[in-house]
Amino acid sequence: MMPRLLPPAPGCRPILVWARALPPGAEKQLRHIASQPYVVEHVAAMPDLHVATGIAVGTVFATEHHVVPGALGGDLGCGVSAWRFPLTSGLPGRDVLERVLSQWAERIPVGDAAHRGRGLPLPPALESPPLSTQKLRHAWERLAPRHLATLGGGNHFLELDRDADGALWLLLHTGSRGVGAAIADHHGRVARALGEGGLPALDLHTAEGAACLADTQWACRFALANREAIAARALDVLEEALGVAADPASAVDVHHNHVAQEEHGGRMLWVHRKGAVGLQAGQRGLIPGSMGTASYVVEGRGEPRAFRSCSHGAGRVLTRAEARARIRPAALEHVLRRVVYDKGRAAALVEEAPAAYRDITEVLEDEADLVRPLLRLTPLAVLKG
Repeated sequence: MMPRLLPPAPGCRPILVWARALPPGAEKQLRHIASQPYVVEHVAAMPDLHVATGIAVGTVFATEHHVVPGALGGDLGCGVSAWRFPLTSGLPGRDVLERVLSQWAERIPVGDAAHRGRGLPLPPALESPPLSTQKLRHAWERLAPRHLATLGGGNHFLELDRDADGALWLLLHTGSRGVGAAIADHHGRVARALGEGGLPALDLHTAEGAACLADTQWACRFALANREAIAARALDVLEEALGVAADPASAVDVHHNHVAQEEHGGRMLWVHRKGAVGLQAGQRGLIPGSMGTASYVVEGRGEPRAFRSCSHGAGRVLTRAEARARIRPAALEHVLRRVVYDKGRAAALVEEAPAAYRDITEVLEDEADLVRPLLRLTPLAVLKG
C-alpha cells in the first residue's frame, strides 16, 4: 500500500499514513504533533495506528535537536524478542505445552507481581546508572531489582509458536516496567513545567534535554536486560522440555518506544517512535499479532518516507473497556481452543482477545512497502501479563 497524504492544514508538517483507515481521534492526534514547531520533514503513521495518551501509538516523527518525552510512551524501550528451536521430531503434545506454561508461570512473575524482598541482582553495568536526579536514582535502586525478569501486564506476553517448517519459536514482549515509567513521568513533568502546549519538547542543547535523553537511554538498556533475564528462564524450560537448544544465530530483538539519532535525507535527526519499529533495509524484525493469531518475522525495506519504520504489532481496534464490554469469556475460549493458556484468567484476558486487534494480514498488506514477511508464526502456548 502506498502511503496517503492527509489534506494539508496551515502550520502543519505533511502527514503520511500507511493505514487504510484512521481510527476515531487518531487524525486529531497526528495533526497536533505535525503542528509542533520542533517537528521537521513530516509525520509518518504506521498501519497499527490507534489513539493513546500524548500521541497515537504508531506515530513516527523527527526533530533536529529536541527530545519530546510525552511522545515516547511510558514503557520506554519496550520491545519484542524471538529465538528459533530447530525441531528434530514432531510438535510437542498438549501435555508438554501445559507443563511448559506452568513452569513459565512459576519462574516468571506476571501482571503487577514483582519479586519479593530485594529482588534479583542487577547486571554489573546496570547497578548504579548516573541518572539525572536523586529521586530517579532511588527509584532505580528500589524498582530495578524487583522488576528485573518480570513480564508486566497488558499486552506483554511470552509465547511458543511454530513456523511453516515445524520449527518452534519463543516470542517475548515486555519493556522497562516501573523503571521506565518513573523516568518517563519525571521528564514529562519537567517538559510541561518548562514548555507550553500539550507536547512540549526539551532542547538537547540544554541540561534538561541532555538529562532526558541520557535517562531514557538507561531505561531502554533496562528493558533489554529485562527481556534477556526473562528469556534465560524461558529458554531453560523449553530446552529441557524439547530436548534441543535454541539456535543463537536466530535471535531477534527490536524495540518500539524510543528516540534514536539517525541519518535521514542527508542530515542527522532524532527520530521518535511510539509503537513503531525502526528497521534498516534487510534487517530482520518482529510484528506480533494477538493471542490466538499469527505473528511474523519480517525484513525491513528501509522506506525513507517512513523514516525506515514499520508497525510494532496488529494495533488495537477496541479499547480495554470496550473489549470487556463486548467480548465474553466463552467467546475467547472458543477462539483459543487450539492454544494452551491459563483458562482460569479468561475473564481478565478478554482485553487481549484477537477481536480487540486488527487483522495482522491487513496490517502487513498496508505496510507492504515497509517490510517483507519472512515467516508466519502460529501460537501454541501463551503466557500473558
